[in-house]
Amino acid sequence: MEAEERITCRGHPLVRATHPTTFEVTTVDHLTRQGDCIIGVRADRGAGGLSPEFRRVLADDRAILVTRLTVGAFSAEVHGRGSSRMTLGHPSDLVWRRSSFVCERTVAVHCDQVAATLPRDLIRALREGAELEVEMIAALEEVTPR
Repeated sequence: MEAEERITCRGHPLVRATHPTTFEVTTVDHLTRQGDCIIGVRADRGAGGLSPEFRRVLADDRAILVTRLTVGAFSAEVHGRGSSRMTLGHPSDLVWRRSSFVCERTVAVHCDQVAATLPRDLIRALREGAELEVEMIAALEEVTPR
């Protein structure tokens, strides 16, 4: 079983992308210096706006999430996991986490990239206000019988 979502948002002059454990996109249109995990604003939806099919796949402990972040010629791929503890209910935010912490904003846990590790060319383009495309593909991991 597999499901896909695409979210479009924009960068902002205050994108710092220095957070060591998360990154976030949000529907809000502003950003402060304290938002060091936020890489995109004005997203077309938050976690609560994801399709029921996508939410069903992602809220499973077997789920693997591949997220591709694309800004013009720059891109990064982030690998993470879903969780049966995910509620995906937040109206404005989507957060990818290195840890296993889950709240209504969480769309991935155990991610191999966070704000601080994303390519700096991509972050520079976001600081200039470029459009960010967030492509997410969630799939259930096959379990091999013993």
